[in-house]
Amino acid sequence: MGTRSHASNPADLGEGTLVELFLDVVDRLPDSPALAHQEDGEWKSISYREVWTQVRAVGSALTDLGLERGDRAAILSENRPEWALTDYGCLCSGVVGVPIYATLTAEQVRYVLQNSGSRVVFLSDREQLDKVLEVRDQLPELTRIVIFDRPSGELPDGVLSWADFLARGRGAGKGADDAAFRAEAESASPGDLATILYTSGTTGDPKGVMLTHDNLRSNVKAAERILPIDERDTTLSFLPLSHVFQRMVDYLLFHRGCAIYYARSIDTVPEDLKSVRPTVVVSVPRLYEKVYAKVTSADGVKGALIKWARGVGERWAEAKLAGQTPPALTRAQYGLAKKLVFSKIKEGVGGRLRYFVSGGAPLAGEINKFFFSAGVMILEGYGLTETSPVTNVNSPRDFPENFRIGTVGKPVPGTEVRLDDDGEILVRGPQVMKGYFNLPEATREAIDDEGWFRTGDIGEIDADGFLSITDRKKDIIVTAGGKNMAPQPIENRLKSNRYFDQPVLLGDRERFITLLLVPDFEALEGWGRQEGLDTSDRRRFLEDPNVHAHLMKEMKGELSGFASFEVPKKIVLLDEPFTIEDGSLTPTQKVKRRVVQARHEEVLKRVYDEASRDEDVFTPW
Repeated sequence: MGTRSHASNPADLGEGTLVELFLDVVDRLPDSPALAHQEDGEWKSISYREVWTQVRAVGSALTDLGLERGDRAAILSENRPEWALTDYGCLCSGVVGVPIYATLTAEQVRYVLQNSGSRVVFLSDREQLDKVLEVRDQLPELTRIVIFDRPSGELPDGVLSWADFLARGRGAGKGADDAAFRAEAESASPGDLATILYTSGTTGDPKGVMLTHDNLRSNVKAAERILPIDERDTTLSFLPLSHVFQRMVDYLLFHRGCAIYYARSIDTVPEDLKSVRPTVVVSVPRLYEKVYAKVTSADGVKGALIKWARGVGERWAEAKLAGQTPPALTRAQYGLAKKLVFSKIKEGVGGRLRYFVSGGAPLAGEINKFFFSAGVMILEGYGLTETSPVTNVNSPRDFPENFRIGTVGKPVPGTEVRLDDDGEILVRGPQVMKGYFNLPEATREAIDDEGWFRTGDIGEIDADGFLSITDRKKDIIVTAGGKNMAPQPIENRLKSNRYFDQPVLLGDRERFITLLLVPDFEALEGWGRQEGLDTSDRRRFLEDPNVHAHLMKEMKGELSGFASFEVPKKIVLLDEPFTIEDGSLTPTQKVKRRVVQARHEEVLKRVYDEASRDEDVFTPW
């Protein structure tokens, strides 16, 4: 196999299980707060000792229901303590956990339950119960349903409340014997299958990614060496635990004694950040993009102040990132900017945050630098479901040696990363999956005989070993003139503009690139009112030639350093955002480019058919 560049980070992480990590912290910090949720307006926590008691009940109840090692149990729920308790109960009893996104439809839920052969499904509430009941007659292997929030009225046949399920476990066999259950839990082996996670693929049926105990445990141990975390830390967990990113990080945080608070919902995250005041948080770029857009969209005197502070912050950050002391004047100006602007941003995320970890999608360097200047460090990383997930991440240790904005960091310990001849990122290490469930041919296509996993991403590795992601291999656009272009760097540049919320570049095999744009309506309509434009009807506002001219000017200004073929010739304005619910975003907020293209095929055809017309901006209605 050819290789154009290479970076490796060999380390002996040993072998082990997630059960060992779990039991270690239960023994070490029995009375410390482990998991917390909000109830009646107050945060209520349970200790590691209480977690152990409930996990023992979960595992014993699963055994009492007839599940054996290797059988599958699904979890269809939003983040909450019961999610983690169920997961650890499965791990300790040898049952393979199958997480399912709470946003999926009944038919999508049916596919995962059927394909995995899950015998039990745990779910959060009546909404999720209705999905499963709708397809239950197509699931002969599903023998029992457990619901966390008991609905009013009598439960359907085969449905157990969480309370009744735990009671069953407490009175069953090894559930009443601490030593016996512990011995059963400790019988897990590093190579045992821990979970099957179904990818949110944009085409075809999702594939089940099989991760072993040691796949995930090795990733926890590797991340532990990169990210300083201990029992003095607190986190807010809000990315879906059904995705491997939040799940692996929660294993790490739990093992290190960090108290995990579960956000009430994705909509309450801003309030929950202020309430919990976490010290460590993982998120996806969408959160940072929204905060950045809100801060930089201010107008008038406030807008001028923020613009000044951004300039000062950038000069201060450039010096700090280069390992230098900023000049005296910059330090003085920065002190004032911090007091007037930056301190408010830090207070907005609770005031105690030591760092964010960002993953799931690329983060614009300008946005990262802005947060850094505000005293909020964002450690961007990289990985995939198939790599458990982390392969690379920036680190605050020995700053700035292991931190470089615009990259996803160096390989984590025990991981080798290299580039194939076409720039595709290849990964080898203990975190690489066992394979795709019941898909041996797909597994062979993904992992070669030497253990290298093909990520499908294109990247670059610099002389110091920092990896930069260029784009998804399948997303590379080849114009009709034969020019290759990667859309993500251009989209990231545009996201740093206050008026550009969700930009998506399309144009494979076409004469030029087209930009589908969901504007930041708060910023754009604010500008429109200043210009005396009527913003009362959003669609009519977006059709205004003044709006078109303004957005084209902003876009060309942002992309002035790009090659002419990389700059879109046309913009299509959309009045509704891309969402997880409408299927155009993955659960980690990445745009499903092919889904978006198919959905807007008609207007794109108009754009290219009418390319000779003078209009630069189209609206699809």
